[in-house]
Amino acid sequence: MNASEIDPTARQESDQGQVAQSATKEGQAAASPKAQGRPLLSFVRRSSHLTDRLQRAWDSYADTYLLDVNAGEGSLEVDPQLSFDQDFQALHWGHAHPLVLEIGTGQGENIVAAAQGDQSTDFLAVEVYDPGLAHTMLMAGKANVDNLRMAQVNAPELLEAISDGLLAEVWTFFPDPWPKTKHHKRRLVQEGLARQVWRTLKPGGVWRIATDIEDYALHVHEVMDGLDYFHNEGGLTVSLPTEHVGKGNADMAVDLPHADVEESTRFEGRVLTNFEKKGVAAGRSIHDFCYRKL
Repeated sequence: MNASEIDPTARQESDQGQVAQSATKEGQAAASPKAQGRPLLSFVRRSSHLTDRLQRAWDSYADTYLLDVNAGEGSLEVDPQLSFDQDFQALHWGHAHPLVLEIGTGQGENIVAAAQGDQSTDFLAVEVYDPGLAHTMLMAGKANVDNLRMAQVNAPELLEAISDGLLAEVWTFFPDPWPKTKHHKRRLVQEGLARQVWRTLKPGGVWRIATDIEDYALHVHEVMDGLDYFHNEGGLTVSLPTEHVGKGNADMAVDLPHADVEESTRFEGRVLTNFEKKGVAAGRSIHDFCYRKL
């Protein structure tokens, strides 16, 4: 099978690919973040107040770490003229090592540790919230990390600007679960995003996903396992409900029919963050996924 036969960007939307989409137009918006002027948003804009400590970090390190890729001041949209290619990477990192992109960096614990531990790889942290970015800057600045850059934009739009095959890996760890059933369509993992991740990954590159929400794990399987342009690396058999539950009826999941699915063992490159510790302490299981580009 040649690349043109499996190229997901050349396909029409299928009914199967519209998992968690409530209408055709919403599916088209998810497939192309800028379609019909409705970018896929898996977050809600919140007013962000920085403490004095985080404001000082921002003032000290933003010029070093924060990429100027926004459409305008205060906007989370990507500059429509942005061409994020190897030359852009070499300009802003000083070289063009294998590049790992993390969507939703949170407090930055994971990506800063990864950048510290692997100087032969470049890292890009994408986060929309000021406090998370400021905390990531603070950690990176204190550790004098120089192979990490950050972007404060909507990730699906940024992926559209990244050239084909530029990324070695994409990480999406503990995305917002959008637990209410009516909000499942806003979950980040959708077939449209999968196509963009596929396009931007180099041959054999991987998309790593982790969640501590069982229903989100089911959602990932429904979106990803049927795509013939990704391979579920699997290796760990997990039993999951075969039906979705929402925030109001999550306790019903244990009584639903279950089926075995393949997931991955814990990614050794992911540090145990405070967020993950809280999930484990609350009794939630961690679901790891590794999907390799065919």
